[in-house]
Amino acid sequence: MADTADKPALPETAAQLRGRIPGWGADLDPAVRPAVPREVLDPSASGAHWTFPERQPELVPRERSIEHGRLTPVFGTSAPLHGASGAIRRYAYRRFSEARAAHWLLLVATDRADAAESHLTSFATRRPAAPVTETGVPSEASHHPVRSRAGRVDVRHHALDPVLVAGPWVVAGSVAALAVRGAVRRSRG
Repeated sequence: MADTADKPALPETAAQLRGRIPGWGADLDPAVRPAVPREVLDPSASGAHWTFPERQPELVPRERSIEHGRLTPVFGTSAPLHGASGAIRRYAYRRFSEARAAHWLLLVATDRADAAESHLTSFATRRPAAPVTETGVPSEASHHPVRSRAGRVDVRHHALDPVLVAGPWVVAGSVAALAVRGAVRRSRG
């Protein structure tokens, strides 16, 4: 609508709207409104109906958003930050607001770094990670591989599954083999 110097038409009155629109204004009468008993204007009320709980002690520094001044009264401590992934996560929370994409991209990178750290540390244990069995490749062959995939939405991506699952392991194994081969050549020569 163009802005003109003409005076706009007055809005319709409640009686006109009620006559034109069936059921209009049914909730105007406070006796009919279902929320009326709860609609009490008390500016001093905070809405909280509990006392603030005792704060959990922060024995190890926890990551917290720069938007918040303090941690919640209770917080998780089951997975403390560690290694490079912990350093990246601390940096994301210390440097960037939760409203910034950089914050969330760093947290995604942290998850990938944590997965890589877990795979690497598993090789130092007596039971290292077994990427083939953990991805379900052996059960794929024994539990109706074609029938279980029929009718799925992601049919076009089936060929990419082995590449995405096994690809990083093949690349890592190739790099390790080349490194060992280079080290053996240097020691001989």
